[in-house]
Amino acid sequence: MVCPCKTLAPILQDVKKDLGEQLTIIKIDVDKNQAIAQQLQIQGVPTLILYKSGQIKWRQSGVIPKNQLISIINTYL
Repeated sequence: MVCPCKTLAPILQDVKKDLGEQLTIIKIDVDKNQAIAQQLQIQGVPTLILYKSGQIKWRQSGVIPKNQLISIINTYL
């Protein structure tokens, strides 16, 4: 079985290709950055968090299909 984080990686690459400079994608290894994981109250991986102007606008744990993720992002662009 493939780890959900590994499943999400190519989806994020495709989203970045489609949206380009409109967004920045940052991936954080919660095992190596436990303080950040605690601060953001990450319970499950992968967890996606969408920020705009420093504010959390949306968050969800789990893998999300590319088209759905782009639709969510476009809501806040």
